[in-house]
Amino acid sequence: MSPTPRFGIMTAPSQVSYDDILRVWREADTVPEIEHAWLFDHLMPIFGDPDGPIFEGWTLLAALAAQTSRLRLGLLVTSNRFRPPAMLAKIATTVDVVSGGRLDFGIGVGSRPSHPLARREYAAHGLPFQETADAVASFAEACTVIRRLWTEDAPFDFDGVHHRLTGAFGNPKPVQRPHPPIVVGGRAAATLRVVAEHADVWNIPGGDIEDVISRSALLDRYCGEIGRDPASITRSIHLPVSYDDPGATRDAIREALDAGFGHFVLSVASPYPDGVAKWVADELIRPVTA
Repeated sequence: MSPTPRFGIMTAPSQVSYDDILRVWREADTVPEIEHAWLFDHLMPIFGDPDGPIFEGWTLLAALAAQTSRLRLGLLVTSNRFRPPAMLAKIATTVDVVSGGRLDFGIGVGSRPSHPLARREYAAHGLPFQETADAVASFAEACTVIRRLWTEDAPFDFDGVHHRLTGAFGNPKPVQRPHPPIVVGGRAAATLRVVAEHADVWNIPGGDIEDVISRSALLDRYCGEIGRDPASITRSIHLPVSYDDPGATRDAIREALDAGFGHFVLSVASPYPDGVAKWVADELIRPVTA
């Protein structure tokens, strides 16, 4: 069991108004038990009305960074398929600066292509769709490019298979040094190899705790193969919140704590009850950490 579990909330920026999300984040910013807050990265709804409203994640994150003062914040997780890595590095640096160094940089291979409402995002926005093997290789290169842009003091060229840059350079640098924590989301074996090489935090959706445990063990193995201490990667889990049955959510948190997870993203659904952040602290966090 982790001695210092850290809890945060997720508000999906879909089928909801900016004012509602802002209300929840401002409240969460005043609740000490809630240490971090997250959005997701989709361009079209993946639940509810397929033609309903949805906000672009990084733009909204910058706005929320300017409206909060304490919460760490990020996207769970950025789709590497949506933005070239050098552009993404610049966007993320901007958010880290706006927030005063509170960004947790969430990134993954890309939005679930098997989900029919996610797959349509690409054609609708004129974005190319890479099949899985190429997408994972592109993701690994992107992690390398982004880290170099954040840390290197002179322009560089990068001649990868999927990304090629000439005279790449990042200025300003992020506030956080050497760079914002890199949070990689995913469960596939190929993604876990990238986690082992690049991530400070690994996030996986909850639901089947035995699968979560087996994926964590696989990550340990991949770390061992490259000589990295598995304990250097924080284990994070994304869990849905039940307003009607908080006991079930508390049980899921306790299971994950017992499995060695110390970073929790609790997804709150809209419409958000009044005082939802305080409710999360009172009904979910305090009972499992007392």
